[in-house]
Amino acid sequence: MEQQSGTKRPWEERVAETGARLRDEFQEELRRVVRFIDDEVVPEVRRNGSTALRSAASRLQQLAEHMDDSKRSNPGSETSESGNSRESKGETR
Repeated sequence: MEQQSGTKRPWEERVAETGARLRDEFQEELRRVVRFIDDEVVPEVRRNGSTALRSAASRLQQLAEHMDDSKRSNPGSETSESGNSRESKGETR
């Protein structure tokens, strides 16, 4: 985009300056985000991560028990991924 003499037109200079300013602002904002994650998010996850995992494990245990209870109360209603019951395919457990 440079002219033969090697100088930029005024609008090209403004575009280049604006691009450089935006790049610098973006880099600074990215540094702030990384700092926030390092200073705020990571320590919080480390403090409460095990609590969240225990809560998720408890909920998964409840879900597994519910699924087991459903199988026991409706043994013929178990379906495969295609939606057909095992019994209709001649399969048994």
